[in-house]
Amino acid sequence: MRAATANEMREIDRSAIHDYGIPGAVLMENAGVAVVRQLEIIIEPISERKFCILAGKGNNGGDGYVIARHLVNQGGKVKVFLLGEKAAVSGDARINLDIIDRMGIDIIEITTERDWDKIKVAATFADCLVDALLGTGFRGEIDGEMALLIDIINDAGKLVVAVDIPSGVDADTGRVCGKAVQASHTVTFGLPKPGLFLYPGAEYAGELTVADIGIPAAIIVEQNIKQNIVMAGTIRPILPRRSPAAHKGMSGRVAVVGGSRGLSGAAAMTAEGALRVGAGLITLAAPGSLQDVLAIKLTEVMTRPLAETAAGTISQEAVVEIAALAADSDVLAIGPGLGRHEDTTAAVRAVIETLECPLVIDADALYALVGHTDMLADCAALPVLTPHPGEMARLTGLSTQAVNADRVRVARQAAGEWGSIVVLKGARTVVAFPDGEVYINTTGNAGMATGGTGDALTGIIAGLIAQGLSSHDAAVAGVYIHGLAGDVAAASGMVGMSATDLIKALPAALYGIKGY
Repeated sequence: MRAATANEMREIDRSAIHDYGIPGAVLMENAGVAVVRQLEIIIEPISERKFCILAGKGNNGGDGYVIARHLVNQGGKVKVFLLGEKAAVSGDARINLDIIDRMGIDIIEITTERDWDKIKVAATFADCLVDALLGTGFRGEIDGEMALLIDIINDAGKLVVAVDIPSGVDADTGRVCGKAVQASHTVTFGLPKPGLFLYPGAEYAGELTVADIGIPAAIIVEQNIKQNIVMAGTIRPILPRRSPAAHKGMSGRVAVVGGSRGLSGAAAMTAEGALRVGAGLITLAAPGSLQDVLAIKLTEVMTRPLAETAAGTISQEAVVEIAALAADSDVLAIGPGLGRHEDTTAAVRAVIETLECPLVIDADALYALVGHTDMLADCAALPVLTPHPGEMARLTGLSTQAVNADRVRVARQAAGEWGSIVVLKGARTVVAFPDGEVYINTTGNAGMATGGTGDALTGIIAGLIAQGLSSHDAAVAGVYIHGLAGDVAAASGMVGMSATDLIKALPAALYGIKGY
């Protein structure tokens, strides 16, 4: 499913009106009707229920006036509160405001202290508040009277339905602009907006409905929208189908390079992730002194000792051994638990620079790339990088806060500059490609905020590549499966979940998607 930015949605609306001749009033009517249809599902019956429509002066308010008309026609008791004066409303919104005015619907212009008292009383006794204050085009910070009104909505403790997007949420980034309406449900039009899936905006959207308002499908194709929402239907067709006659050699070979003294667990979880997602043969190469520990820890994974430094990390001498292992493998995952010894980081760069097999690069291997990301463009196969926000901040020179403030833009820009697939982990994980295509994941939960879950993701993506998926498809499918396994594990309790719980849930997650 595609997701449109505010500018893209504005252009879609413009094209529908000017290129296809659909009157703006028709789109507004369809939008309002779509919200009423959802209200009919949420609140049954509409008749005799009390509704407060909180309206702004723009087209979002116009949608609210349409909603008011249809609710009244169904027997609802409606009050419309307009933040400002009627004289400031124009265009299609004014047409619909005049209609409900002639219908005798109660319209209160919030201009005096007494008007504020009226809205507080009405909100207290309403069954539902409809947020039609600000649309997707809002930019800036919420303050003054708008902030006061949003506080009234949020403090009322009522069912709140947002029109297109909760007021105060940035449609592109999910950023909350000082304050935002906490919606129970959001009905968005035409296409979903990225900010409805990205945190913190996703927390304010509540249950999301995407409504068709009659925009010609050709317009959306013409826009060449590059934001995608990852759902089960996105990845079900691309997952590998295992033959009834399959054997381990047909299911892919994964090489994992990781681990160091005191950090063997990270590499082990990467190997387990690859195993549990269906790869046939996994070899974990680690510093020689760790081999006995890892051999005991990982019953089904082969281990291989590598030359190491005095600090118990791999040394540059291990590069030849890693190259030999990679030559017998379908993919190489490198980084979890490697450590940051200067000899190790040099070895990592040599591996990235010389190997021709697909690479999944994580953790300390990302640290080795700080200041050296230019070498990624020369990789023989498109590499997959899986940074968390702190690692992305280190790689880009931004702050972690700046990375999280605009996850899609940061991931997209990095993927383009580095010629790589960038999997920016977090809530929500974003997958970006060098051509600007971006996928926003929809699975996962807060129970995954624990050590090792990122290491598991590295193994999952590598395991899918080994089974024949392109690096592109493996990254997208991997983040969805990873989050879904976390959701399966969380069914037994979110707090106290471990990465091992997630890894064990991978077969059930795959079965839920594909049925095998």
